[in-house]
Amino acid sequence: MRGWPTGVAVVTSAYKGYRHGMTVNSLASVSLEPPMVTISLANTARTRALVLSSGFFGVTMLDSTQQKLSDIFAGKEPEEDRFDGLETFQLATGAPLIKGGHGFLDCVVVHTYQMPNSTIFVGEVKAAEGDLLRMPLVYLNRGYHQVKK
Repeated sequence: MRGWPTGVAVVTSAYKGYRHGMTVNSLASVSLEPPMVTISLANTARTRALVLSSGFFGVTMLDSTQQKLSDIFAGKEPEEDRFDGLETFQLATGAPLIKGGHGFLDCVVVHTYQMPNSTIFVGEVKAAEGDLLRMPLVYLNRGYHQVKK
């Protein structure tokens, strides 16, 4: 699949005062009415545990200038608090979203599918925002790329 280009996003959740997030490229639209998306998270991921506990997740679709954020939330940077120094905001559920992104989705989990090594979550989008003037960050063949206007 490394030859298939995908957008880069950070999936976040919060539960009982704890928040966490991780970089994903497994984001897809699966329904327009009602609007739904799907994500896949590793069964060992802390973010997965928070999504299961809270019942919601946020998606920040990264802007082409946010490669460093992708690396931080992918665990490629030393980790104290992945949100340290970042401006966040919330829309509907309380999921933390990262300012400066290309787009934002706030979702409530409506279906969960356990796989051998990951869990697929289907989320109904309760709120969405975006800035189509910003170009998305794209991942292809193990590297980041930018879309040209």
